Amino acid sequence: MTEPGTLACTAAGGLIVHVEAERCRITTEDAKALIFFGRPAPIMRERVRRTGGIVTSSVTIEGHAAVNHAGRAVVFRLRTGCWIIPFVSFRRVACGEAASAPLFPLIPEESV
Repeated sequence: MTEPGTLACTAAGGLIVHVEAERCRITTEDAKALIFFGRPAPIMRERVRRTGGIVTSSVTIEGHAAVNHAGRAVVFRLRTGCWIIPFVSFRRVACGEAASAPLFPLIPEESV
């Protein structure tokens, strides 16, 4: 059984959010602002296209990550759905103490 999502750190210090075969990223500055100030962080995806020898790329914001009201978890809201990770695990990955951590699917309250 595979994990529904994964949060991993990069060598440059940013974070990779891997959910449902899509790879998005959170910059180092945004991850720090989320950890220390509770400021929501945009989750971005870069798409590279090659047409006739010309390489073009576009960066889009796919969602955001924010600390929940209790301050104990980080919620990822993307176009494809919502995921959650304990704040401690998020901090460990962002600081480089852990290489990766699983994301858990979050069921919307309307469907419960």
